[in-house]
Amino acid sequence: MGRIRVKSGRLKGIRLLHTHRGKTPLTQDDLMDLIFLRLDNIGVLMVGEEGNPEKFQWAHILPSNKENRPYYISEILPWDTDKINLKGTIQAIEEELSRNIEEGVLSKNKERALLVSVDTTSKEFQEKSLKELDELAKTAGVEVCGKLIQRVKSVNPQFILGKGKLAELEVLCLQTDANILIFDRELTPSQINNLAKITERKIIDRTQLILDIFAQHAKSKAGKFQVELAQLEYTLPRLVGKNRAMSRLTGGIGGRGPGETKLEMDRRRIRERRTKLKKELEKVKAQRAHKRLRRQKAGLPVVSLVGYTNVGKSTLLNVLTRSDIYTANKLFATLDPTSRRIRFPNEKEVIITDTVGFVKYMPQKLKEAFMATLEELNIADIILHVADASHENIEEQISAVREILTEMKLMDIPEILVLNKIDQISHEEKIRLQHMFPEGILISALTRENLDILVDRISRTLPTKRNFIENKSKY
Repeated sequence: MGRIRVKSGRLKGIRLLHTHRGKTPLTQDDLMDLIFLRLDNIGVLMVGEEGNPEKFQWAHILPSNKENRPYYISEILPWDTDKINLKGTIQAIEEELSRNIEEGVLSKNKERALLVSVDTTSKEFQEKSLKELDELAKTAGVEVCGKLIQRVKSVNPQFILGKGKLAELEVLCLQTDANILIFDRELTPSQINNLAKITERKIIDRTQLILDIFAQHAKSKAGKFQVELAQLEYTLPRLVGKNRAMSRLTGGIGGRGPGETKLEMDRRRIRERRTKLKKELEKVKAQRAHKRLRRQKAGLPVVSLVGYTNVGKSTLLNVLTRSDIYTANKLFATLDPTSRRIRFPNEKEVIITDTVGFVKYMPQKLKEAFMATLEELNIADIILHVADASHENIEEQISAVREILTEMKLMDIPEILVLNKIDQISHEEKIRLQHMFPEGILISALTRENLDILVDRISRTLPTKRNFIENKSKY
């Protein structure tokens, strides 16, 4: 089958005809082969005890339909019926499958993905999580064609989904012309390999998607190093079983000998690159530590902006310090830490630092790689926790950020909760949020509403000169 024409989103141009002894019609295994091999159709010839043909039945995949039926199964007919036009039927199916692209429903040049959530949690929780995955996919430049949610008692350790649901997913891929499956969880290397063998489509998990976004948005040298290190840490255990076609023996005199395969060389190169990146990042950490020491000697207090991704931290920094840091209404628009000085009305000079946005289920490898960035929080005198007042999951986002701060042992630093984007909510919603978070300050960085209240709170929370020096001595 490997040399047969394969084009994402369409059938393979093969019809499969086989025999069943007796009166056995098409089986569930036959229908699974129809779907996973992307056959034009599958037919069964039922033969008697002496081998004479008696009955005939066939099936083919259906384009998108109101009943969401994955395939059509014909009735059982006499074997020599002449009322079947298989060629015309398949041609019509092919035309229907490609119609979405021709009518402009789907983009021709973008990669298209189906989002998949398989979990033991409630359907409502899965839908919320998939909504964020949808935003992540769009930020990565992927067009989302559809979603599939399955609530299970326990996740299938081999394929995540059961075979029936996988078949439904494969048909959905054909109907929507999707070439990527994005799972809303971190997949093990064996799960990725198992799924890729069955579906023949690109398999991406939540972790890889976030890493791809970070790779697109990293601008500074340090940021690129951090992202590349996280990608290598993710890739190394997933090399198992790949590149089977390239496992020819190499080496010889002067080399490692004939025992090293391409796969082993890939692993070795990754380990060498990983070691080099770690050394480079140690230099970055040393440089940042030196800058922090200079700030401490200057006696300038530090206010660090933290918060969920896309809550408006960079916009707030721009407004407070009259800067022009890049901002965009998408997840992880800015990754690199940025520091600016600001002089408050009472002649206090302060350094305000922006950090990378947080997200639920932040990959552990990514957290480790970005510790050099998040170390800026260790010397903060105030943590300005910015949240999106207009987001439907604001409570969960605030909890997720505070969970990470607790994990980093930073909850002892004074926190000011800032509820941003109030220009996008009603008066009643503002009252509800103020009751829910009485310690929070409702502001709009875009319209500058209540910024004077925020500046006043920061001024009153800042340590005195003496306390500032005592606090710095702890770090």
